[in-house]
Amino acid sequence: MLKYIKNHMESITGIEIYPLISLIIFFTFFIILFWWVFTAKKSYINEVKNLPLDS
Repeated sequence: MLKYIKNHMESITGIEIYPLISLIIFFTFFIILFWWVFTAKKSYINEVKNLPLDS
């Protein structure tokens, strides 16, 4: 089964760029997420943290 998929994927031209694009999107998302976490204001974090307890 895997041999069939591998041979089929090798026959498609230009497919080798898709894993690279997905890797770049993945790392970009997590870099932006880490940046947001470290630069978020403490007041906003405390407000969101207490939301479940406000009801």
